[in-house]
Amino acid sequence: MSIAPPETKVAVQVDDVHKAFGDFKILRGLTIPFVDGAITTVLGPSGTGKSVLLKHLVGLLDPDQGEIRFFGRPVSEMSEKERREMRIRYGVLFQDGALFGSMNIYDNIAFPLRKHTDMSESEIEELVMRRMAEVGLEAAAGKSPNEVSGGMRKRAGFARALVLNPDVVLFDEPDSGLDPVRTSLLNDVILDMHAEHGGTYVLVTHNIPTTRKVSDYVGLIWQGRLIHYGPTEEAFESEDPFVRQFLAGDSAGPLGMD
Repeated sequence: MSIAPPETKVAVQVDDVHKAFGDFKILRGLTIPFVDGAITTVLGPSGTGKSVLLKHLVGLLDPDQGEIRFFGRPVSEMSEKERREMRIRYGVLFQDGALFGSMNIYDNIAFPLRKHTDMSESEIEELVMRRMAEVGLEAAAGKSPNEVSGGMRKRAGFARALVLNPDVVLFDEPDSGLDPVRTSLLNDVILDMHAEHGGTYVLVTHNIPTTRKVSDYVGLIWQGRLIHYGPTEEAFESEDPFVRQFLAGDSAGPLGMD
C-alpha cells in the first residue's frame, strides 16, 4: 500500500511496519512514503518510534511485520552484501554531526570516500573542498571538531553525508542544540544543497519552524502509527485535533504528558 500523491515516484516505502522490543510495541502498522526528490519531515512526540523508523530505513532493524522498499526493492529480500551497497546510497546527518574527534574536519568528510571508493587523494581533495565550500566550511578544514561550534559540526556532518552523492539523506534532529538563528541558517543550507544536488531528504525533528520552512511533505506519527501525511500546507491547515495541537505546541488537546 502507498499513500503517496498520484504521479510521484517513491524512493523509500514503509508499508504496514510493526516493531516491538519484548512486550514494548514501538511501530504499530506504520505506513509512510518518502517521495523521490522531495523533502519529507517526520514529526511526533518523543518515544513514538521516529529513531526506530530511521534504523529500519537503512536496514539496521528488520520489521516484525510489514516491509520496507528501497526504490521498489524489498529490503527483506536483500543479501547482507546488497544491504551494505544500499546503505552507501544513504547519507546520514546525526544529531551532533557524529564526527570522529581524532580527525580534523577535512578528514572526517573525506572518510567515506577513502573507505568506499578508489578515488585518488587529489580527486578526494577536489570533492571534499567543494562540499566544504558549499556548506561554508572551507576555512575550517584543518580544525578538529572540538575547535568549532555546534553549527559548524552540523554542517561538517552534512557535507560528509553528501560526499558520496547519496540518493537518500536522513537527518536525525539536525537542529537539536542550535539557537534559532543557526537553526534557520542550517535550514537555508539544507534547502540550497537540495536545490543543487536533488535527492530524497528525510528529516526527523521536533522543530516546527524547521518543518514549515524546508518540508515538501509532513508525516506525523503517534504511538507507532501515521496520524497525518500530506503536503506541508495541508498539515498546517489541518483540523485534526492532534495535528493542530502538535504543530501549535498547545497544552490542551489529545496529547498529554504520558
